[in-house]
Amino acid sequence: MLLDRIAADLQAAMRARDQLRLSTLRSVRSAATNLQIELRTKGRAELTDDDVVAVLQKQAKQRRDAIEQYDAGGRKDLSDRESAELAIIESYLPAQLSDDEIREVVAALIESVAASSPADMGKVMGPAMKELRGKADGRRVQEIVREILSRA
Repeated sequence: MLLDRIAADLQAAMRARDQLRLSTLRSVRSAATNLQIELRTKGRAELTDDDVVAVLQKQAKQRRDAIEQYDAGGRKDLSDRESAELAIIESYLPAQLSDDEIREVVAALIESVAASSPADMGKVMGPAMKELRGKADGRRVQEIVREILSRA
């Protein structure tokens, strides 16, 4: 299970005194624990790997947003730290699809929902994100959907 792998890597980071990996994995584990507590109140006892992947994606998105903000503010030192944390988090995420693979999925979905203009973007995004969850960044999927629909 993914959470077990993160826990094992957390212990290894403690032994190796790798402060960056240690703090990053603690942050991920904390977010996963918070989700587990939230789900427990709703009647679910354990986190699935999909739940953990969702936590990792949320953590990765937070790091990407922070990197943008730090770069805009001229804080290269903080941006570099966030980038290093992002690389650690992404190592636990499933491999991301290439733009061409995303385009194939999106083109098939556009055809199946009969979308023909940018106004139909909402019809496409729901099924696209359902199918591509965990495999592609939502912002990238949105850009590709917009690009394909604007050509249609």
